[in-house]
Amino acid sequence: MIVKDVLEEKLLTISEVKELLLEIQEQRMEDSDDEQVYEFRKALRHTELFSKLSASDSRKLVEELEKFEKMKPEIAIRIADIIPESNDELRAIYAKERFTISDEELTEILDLIKQYK
Repeated sequence: MIVKDVLEEKLLTISEVKELLLEIQEQRMEDSDDEQVYEFRKALRHTELFSKLSASDSRKLVEELEKFEKMKPEIAIRIADIIPESNDELRAIYAKERFTISDEELTEILDLIKQYK
């Protein structure tokens, strides 16, 4: 059995994953006429259904969100993927965290999200 090492780990939004999968699909189509693997097709379909922004916009949104004080990279990615529209949806994302977020901070985050819609 060949064991591979993890060289790098990076959090990606669904939109960025979609872009990468589309690039891989193009490369595979050029290299051969074989049909895509079932798992690959399902992954690509999932990203097409659930990506709401372009890859560049989602990365910009994540970078802007990470500037907030109580923002972890994982939460910023989740927000960019889900694009919450209300305080309740945003609170649900923060539900497992050990801290609470104020209504003012929620409003600021939602205002930032509206700029990218």
